Amino acid sequence: MAELTFTVLGCGSSGGVPRIGGRWGDCDPANPRNRRRRCSLLVERVEDDATTTVLIDTSPDLRQQLLDANVGDLDAVIYTHGHADHVHGIDDLRPIVYARRSRMPVWADGPTQERLYSGFGYAFTQPEGSPYPAILEMHTIKGDVNVDGEGGRITFQPISVSHGSIDALGFRVGDLAYLPDVAEINDDAWANLEGLDIWVVDALRRDPHPTHAHLERTLGWIER
Repeated sequence: MAELTFTVLGCGSSGGVPRIGGRWGDCDPANPRNRRRRCSLLVERVEDDATTTVLIDTSPDLRQQLLDANVGDLDAVIYTHGHADHVHGIDDLRPIVYARRSRMPVWADGPTQERLYSGFGYAFTQPEGSPYPAILEMHTIKGDVNVDGEGGRITFQPISVSHGSIDALGFRVGDLAYLPDVAEINDDAWANLEGLDIWVVDALRRDPHPTHAHLERTLGWIER
């Protein structure tokens, strides 16, 4: 019987917790759970001792996140949006690609693709004169994303939400939804959030914020 597992590799804000300078904000430094890396989620499907492994977002902490999770291979990467705390670990995919000896499929929407191409174009197209080959193969998110691996297929249903000045994606996988960066949820998105068992959702801080849900708003969403 197939089993889906989800590992939160990071759930911190864009600067991590603590921030440089030992700034913990309202977080208690005595609680080890308050030492938080930048957002990323690992999704695995295991069937008959075989595994399909997909990563959502490549945070700046990716190298240590994958080492701690004992992950040495991925079947695909899917991006929520193009902000630095969700994409700047992209170069840490290189040793995985070298080990698998083939380019890794990456899924993103149009604006995120533009950000990845502008900042990390060498990862998708080998620059002229460079000895380093391209490592990633871009795919456009237009609907459900199906990733096939040795452990079978994992389906990711994209959910478009407002992240302040931009739109971002969350994803539903089975009875779990993952919305790491969200300020507002429209009616279409709510329809895709019905019947969940687990919801991993943004709650940046206690006070309101222009681009992220704050705690009171998120608790209100949960009570719907």
